Amino acid sequence: MTTITSDDIEPREGADGRSTRWDAHREQRRAELSRAARRAVHRGGPDLSMDEMAAAMGTSKSIVYRYFTDKSGLQAAVGQAVLDEIADALAQASRAAGTAQQRMRAMVEIYVSTLTHSPNVYRFVTAQPGGATMSTFLSTVAEAVAAPLAELLGDADPDGHLAALWATGMVGFVRGAGETWLDTPPTLRLGAPEMVDLLAGWLWRGASATSRIRSTGETS
Repeated sequence: MTTITSDDIEPREGADGRSTRWDAHREQRRAELSRAARRAVHRGGPDLSMDEMAAAMGTSKSIVYRYFTDKSGLQAAVGQAVLDEIADALAQASRAAGTAQQRMRAMVEIYVSTLTHSPNVYRFVTAQPGGATMSTFLSTVAEAVAAPLAELLGDADPDGHLAALWATGMVGFVRGAGETWLDTPPTLRLGAPEMVDLLAGWLWRGASATSRIRSTGETS
C-alpha cells in the first residue's frame, strides 16, 4: 500500500527552492499514481468507481483528487501514458527495416497486441470524455502510417496528400475493426494472429489499389 507522508501536503512556497522541489515531487507522484491506476484498471476493469480505484491503488480518494482533480483527470493521465507508448511503438515500426508491407503488418500487430494484452486498460483509455488525448493519438499514428504508404505510392503521390488521406482512413478502419473484434465473445472471436493477417491483408490490398488507380486510372 502507498504510504501517505507529509510530503503529500503541499508546502508553502519559499525562496530556498522548496517550490521547485515540490513541482518535481508532484510530477513524480502523479506518474506513480498513474501507473498504480493503470494496474488497478488492468485487474479490476474499466468501470471501477473512484473509491474502488483508490483502494486498488493503495491510497485514498482525497489523494487521487489532490493530484488529478477528478476521475476524468486521472483517466486522461493514464490515457496519455498508454497512448504515448503505443504511438512510440508504431512510429518505430514505421521506420524499421523491411518492405512497406512488412512495416504495415508490424503496426497492425502492435495495435492488436495492445487490445489483447489489456482490454480493460484499452477500454478505460478510449472512453475518455472529450477525447482530446485520443484525437492527438490518432493524428500521431496517422503520421506514422503515412510513412510506408508514401514509399509505396512513390511518384503517384509526389506531394504526400494521398498517403496522408489513406493513412487517416486506415487508422479509423483498424480501430473500428479492432474494437468490434474485441467486443466479440471469445468463443466466436478470430485468434489474434489471424486477425493481424486479415487486417494487414485488407490494408495492403487497399494501399496497392490506391497506387494503381493513381498511376494508371484502373479501378479493378
